[in-house]
Amino acid sequence: MRHRIAVVGGGPAGLTFARVLHRHDHPVTVLERDSGPDARPPGGTLDLHEGLGQLALDKAGLLAEFQALSRPEGQAMRILDTDGTVLRDWRPRGDDRAHPEIDRGHLRDLLLGPLDVRWGRGVTQVVPGTPDGVLVRFADGRQETFDLVVGADGAWSRTRPAVSPVTPHYTGITAVETSLDDVDTRHPGLARMIGDGSVAVYGVNRKLVAQRNSGGHVKVYAQFRAPLDWHTDLDLADADAVRSSLLTLFDGWAAPVLDLLHHGTAFVHRPLHVLPVTHTWTHVSGVTLLGDAAHLMPPLGAGANLAMLDGAELAESLATGPGNLDDAVRAFEERMWARAGRWAKITTAGLERLVSPNPAEALAVFDQVQPS
Repeated sequence: MRHRIAVVGGGPAGLTFARVLHRHDHPVTVLERDSGPDARPPGGTLDLHEGLGQLALDKAGLLAEFQALSRPEGQAMRILDTDGTVLRDWRPRGDDRAHPEIDRGHLRDLLLGPLDVRWGRGVTQVVPGTPDGVLVRFADGRQETFDLVVGADGAWSRTRPAVSPVTPHYTGITAVETSLDDVDTRHPGLARMIGDGSVAVYGVNRKLVAQRNSGGHVKVYAQFRAPLDWHTDLDLADADAVRSSLLTLFDGWAAPVLDLLHHGTAFVHRPLHVLPVTHTWTHVSGVTLLGDAAHLMPPLGAGANLAMLDGAELAESLATGPGNLDDAVRAFEERMWARAGRWAKITTAGLERLVSPNPAEALAVFDQVQPS
């Protein structure tokens, strides 16, 4: 029997889920609120890990194409002291494919492939248990029913309330993102400092990270401990005002490091929210969640990987598992909760150490994960 399946959200989780179902010749409806694939900037770069994101792409039959698009050299990581001293400088071997980088836009295009996405279909509510199945209400007033609705719609999921009342909470750490374009030509000194991958600088309760994307584009992230309303007297749309505020916050750091902020263009406020480490729910017939909608955790490289593997495993369970839809979903949820819980503990502890009163904690984390 061919079930009517919809996935809400066209990010890595939703598209991986749909792509694996498509590989098994099972129809799936992708509902995405954006008006098209280029409606907004796709975001920065992702490192896809062996056994997680790469395994998901293998299940989708896309691993070879990913390897051709990815940047293994982007795994390089350099750590500086606030005075500019190089503390660590790790570079991958030529054959190292443990977690190569790929731009989000390139990954999105790879996953989209032949998928039929319904663009501009923002979901406002998911209602299980109606006589004709799970009801999905859209922002434009339309509605439709499905046998299974999969929420892959991120941190502020509109699907989550159908299974769980829990909402994300603020970690006490916020991030401000900016970017540099054509860095090798316009800012060659910064390009050398960043190298082929990322550079990170850790101070007391704050850090700066610059990460190379393809095409000479660099994303810069300033993270610091602050109240959620730290910007009350600051116009976040005023780039000069935000830049000045950040330069004051990082005052005393080496001039080349501060140039990451001096040369930044637009600034985007991204407070870090998470779901409880132990977030689960009582199974609801016809609805489940993937990725950040299910287990939002600190952005330390695990989130997109877990989201993609969630999508691939659920799709395989539906395509090849027991014929009973609820049994397949329930079994998947149990596996997802166990794996996500382990990673949520790791990333929560990691964030506390990476943005801490003692910058040496960050070096200890690096040495545990990537020993010299």
